Amino acid sequence: MATLSAYSSPWPDPSPDSNLNPNSNPNPNSNFISSHDPDQLETLESFSSASQDQQDFESFPLSGQDRPDMFSTPKPITISNFQPSQPSPSEPTPLAQPPSLLHLSFNQDHGCFAAGIDHGFRIYNCDPFREIFRRDFDRGGGIGVVEMLFRCNILALVGGGPEPQYPLNKVMIWDDHQSRCIGELSFRSEVRSVKLRRDRIVVVLEQKIFVYNFADLKLLHQIETIANPKGLCAVSQGSGSLVLVCPGLQKGQVRVEHYASKRTKFIMAHDSRIACFALTQDGQLLATSSSKGTLIRLFNTLDGTLLQEVRRGADRAEIYSLAFSSNAQWLAVSSDKGTVHVFNLKVNSGSPRIDKSRSASDPGVATSPTSSLSFIRGVLPKYFSSEWSVAQFRLVEASPYIVAFGHQKNTVVILGMDGSFYRCEFDPVNGGEMTQLEYHNFLKPEAAF
Repeated sequence: MATLSAYSSPWPDPSPDSNLNPNSNPNPNSNFISSHDPDQLETLESFSSASQDQQDFESFPLSGQDRPDMFSTPKPITISNFQPSQPSPSEPTPLAQPPSLLHLSFNQDHGCFAAGIDHGFRIYNCDPFREIFRRDFDRGGGIGVVEMLFRCNILALVGGGPEPQYPLNKVMIWDDHQSRCIGELSFRSEVRSVKLRRDRIVVVLEQKIFVYNFADLKLLHQIETIANPKGLCAVSQGSGSLVLVCPGLQKGQVRVEHYASKRTKFIMAHDSRIACFALTQDGQLLATSSSKGTLIRLFNTLDGTLLQEVRRGADRAEIYSLAFSSNAQWLAVSSDKGTVHVFNLKVNSGSPRIDKSRSASDPGVATSPTSSLSFIRGVLPKYFSSEWSVAQFRLVEASPYIVAFGHQKNTVVILGMDGSFYRCEFDPVNGGEMTQLEYHNFLKPEAAF
């Protein structure tokens, strides 16, 4: 159900060791003029060049055995380059208006983050905080999804905002070494999110997920889901087998795909609809929250066992993000209540199981607070025996925030849709309020301090 297109050959190796190019043309803005037939959405298209310096483009190489039967004869599409005019030295430069932020996401190791704005996208380093590069488009240029692949030059882009740079039903594969798109995936409906691995591209639609091989864009798997307007999906990033998590076909259900063992596991995680979830890098542990936003549950993805349950609060809340620390010792949660919580997990990530003695026997780890009435567990409601967060950080409630753990020990990085960047430190022994180490407004570099 998708159109696969290639702009150049050979297909680049998505190696995370290949650094993003900060010196590329900051205003590439290639205009893609196509003649798509709406009745032939399932077509493999090769791209030809309209300019002399692009005549070495070749169609995407797919062998006969790799090409699905649904693909038909390629049709040429013209690519032309556009360079915006620069103001003359005598012209006064108008004051730049802060861009409108459309998208925020961390890369796979949480060392960088990407921002999609109303006229392009920007890439930032977390520690130390700095802008790595930006790509500004003219004539609209809104980017609603930016998905990085670690720190390599390949990104996935989807248009967004009132004047999108690309159609909302297309995933554009961007090569920053060439400062242009080198391929695309087209669908019948809007793309909600994209997830990348070194070997896979995962595209999430409202009620369907497509899994492609990165090397040749071959479609490997299709998954049907319940309505998923947020584009919820998570994939493991370990060098071993691929684990994919997505909403199931029932309210409160998550589906876990173990591709190495070809096993599918359905977990009834909550009574209410799934609002957010996160997966460890190795794919063994899954954290979920529902639309109520009061409880976060931790599951073993292999057998669906409930390993731990922690409480964010008593009032309903919209959970914006969940994030594991690299060793699965901590879990961070952000919500519309304006507070980021850090929970201590009692799980051994190497072999998922409850390790009831770890927190008690380790003097360097704070124990999760519980109610003073927890000793009569089973008599009073479950609320009184809940595990609470060990550390918190207060934010302005007006903006959505996403959170991840920093590369420095016991630190978290918080990003806001208002352009705020926080780096905070928590005390793993005593817990309590986190200490703010750093703040920037990445939409207004001059306001950073």
